[in-house]
Amino acid sequence: MSKILVIDPRRCTGCRLCEIVCSVTKEGVSDPALSRIQICELEAEKQYLPLVCHQCEDPLCATVCPVNGIARDEDLDRVTADAERCVTCRACIAACPHGGLHFDAQARRILRCDLCGGDPACASVCDSGALAYLERDVVERRKKRDAAREMCRLAGLG
Repeated sequence: MSKILVIDPRRCTGCRLCEIVCSVTKEGVSDPALSRIQICELEAEKQYLPLVCHQCEDPLCATVCPVNGIARDEDLDRVTADAERCVTCRACIAACPHGGLHFDAQARRILRCDLCGGDPACASVCDSGALAYLERDVVERRKKRDAAREMCRLAGLG
């Protein structure tokens, strides 16, 4: 059964603990700039939005990569990138519709979530429930249920 990282921006408090634990897990230092997840603060709306790779089924980043260094690995059920092939053109960053890729200017490399090998550290520390690593079928059932509730609400049935 495959799992996905689910983001509920309505629950994000902007604590940025996910950024810290990600950078410590991946880089060994507490530096949010090196995190694979970035919290975007929407000041006017007073809202926070976690931005991270969505592990797309048909990733646009792979389509635009001029060296074919990005691919979807069906066995791992995630998007993988070959750092050896990367020429840091940043086309993948520009193509990502979710703002989920970041550039480390100091090391001159692209930062992309790899789901921590199947146990995303960010989701394990998110107390607000803004991030969760759930079975894909559970997420799909929740979306259907939520859509049905919204349709009932709009129709005045509930």
